[in-house]
Order: sequence, then C-alpha cells, then structure tokens
Amino acid sequence: MRKLISASLLLAFSLAATSVLAAPSGTVFTANERGNSISQITLADGKVATIPLEISPHNVQVSADGKRLLAVGMNIHAGHHGSGQSAGELQVFDLPLGGKPSFVLPVAGHPGHVVTDRDSKLAFVTDAGNNAVQVYDLASKSQIASIKTGTYPHGLRLSPNGSILYVANVKSDSVSVIDVASLQETGRIAVGNAPVQVGFAADGKQAYVSLSAENALGLIDTASRKLTGKVKVGRNPIQMYATPDGSKVFVANQGSSKQPDGRADRYVREAIGRAHGQGVAMARHRAQQPQPPVPRQREERDCANLSYCLGA
Repeated sequence: MRKLISASLLLAFSLAATSVLAAPSGTVFTANERGNSISQITLADGKVATIPLEISPHNVQVSADGKRLLAVGMNIHAGHHGSGQSAGELQVFDLPLGGKPSFVLPVAGHPGHVVTDRDSKLAFVTDAGNNAVQVYDLASKSQIASIKTGTYPHGLRLSPNGSILYVANVKSDSVSVIDVASLQETGRIAVGNAPVQVGFAADGKQAYVSLSAENALGLIDTASRKLTGKVKVGRNPIQMYATPDGSKVFVANQGSSKQPDGRADRYVREAIGRAHGQGVAMARHRAQQPQPPVPRQREERDCANLSYCLGA
C-alpha cells in the first residue's frame, strides 16, 4: 500500500451557478498545509487573500448553509503527527472570511477531513489517530459523540439526502457507513486497496471510492452496500467529485515524485453506470494542458485533494 501523506492543496468551493460560457464566479478556499494558512480566491477577478493559522490545515469545507468555513489540521506547535491529546484542531470561521476563527475545538487524535450535516448544526471530523469520526455540535461548541470506524479513516462525504455518511478507511480497505440520526456505524463495505476518499452520485444510488493503491475508482451500489465494479484511473487517485447534474465524475490523481501524475480524469457517468467488474469500456478524457507537478524533496508528492461545497 502506498504511504498516505499530508495534503498540501485542499479546496473548498462556494460557487454560484454558472453556464459554460459565463465568467467564473464565487469563491475558492484553499488549505495550505505546508504554509500553515488558508487562502481565499475570488474567481471573478482572481484576487487572493491569505491568512496565517495556528494549524497546518489538511482540509477545509464550507458548511452546507454557506455561512461558515471549517478547517482541520494539526497544531503547528505539535507537528503533523503530534501525539498530544489536543494536537489536532477544528477551526471554525464565519463567512465572509476574517482573520481569526470564531472558535476552535480540540480533536484528540489526527484529524483528516471535515463535513457538516445538511442543517449545518453538526461537524463530522475523521480522526485517524483514534480510528473514529468525532462529532461536534457547532451551536454548543462541544463534542457530542465519537463513532468508531475502520483503521485510519480519512475522506468522508454526506449522502445527497443527508441521512448517511460514507467514510474511507485507508488501512482496513473499507468504507464505513454511518447513520447520521443515530450517530452509529451501521455497516462496513469491503472496497479494495487503500481507499482515501468517497463521493456520491447526485441521486444517491451510486457512490464512488478512490482506491489509491490500485489506481482505480471503485463503484458502490448504495442500496445493497456492495462494490459493483472498478474503473482504472491515473496513478494514486485521491479525490473524486460527481457533478450536481450527475453526468460526470472527476478524479484527481496524486502520483509520486518518482512517477508524477498531477492530472484529473473525467468520466461520463452514463458509462460508469454500465460498469460491472473489470474490463470496462470507458469514456475517459485527460484534463487539457495538465500542470507539471511541483518538485518535492520527499519520496511521495503531497496529495492533490479536492473538496467541494456547492451552495450560496
């Protein structure tokens, strides 16, 4: 299994509806893990504002109501893999983004990703240090639950109807299914080698999981909770995103310093829907003019993860 390392580029989008011909609008937030900061990019004019943090942010996410930005990471004074009980943090910012978080909550272990429920009342944070999803009430600013998962939970996403969380367990080759109402794990799906992130089709009938050690995208039938097929993608896929209209899935491929990829695969969902097992004929497109990877001193290049929040 490839070593999973920290992410240097995590994006959270708050986008207004646009047409293909319209100029981009909305705001993009990036988690600059190695820079210990968050950047805010205004798409209309390309302006960038960067604020320093007391954490190395691994992931950022706009709340479902579009009023807050949540960031998770390790405290810069504890290090990325700090062992202290308060080494990890969930920082919550009001939008428009100011210079300081409105409040900070400790995460006991090693936080990876964060999402909110559909009412933006709860925040769910994967904690690889304790093999759990930690649950926070944003109104009372307190932790209300800890849900056990598989080994090394990382990426997580909420189902379209808001009732279920899927969580990718990197080191146990599974996806945990968590019921949002009861805050309990209700199932675990065997998916393949080193799952890193999950995603849902817009109708909720199919889910996707990046299998970083297989260079593949796994396909999950959500009704039966079974893996129904795999689609080959680029080297070390990390993130994927299904478009709101349900027509496409984009997959970000991390690669490594020795075998860089740095490209995004685009799949037409109709083709994915016909996938059953191996050897699938697929409409596949490389992103035009891919950017060369940034040279690193380390063996593996940092994860090029993408996290989206579409809303106001």
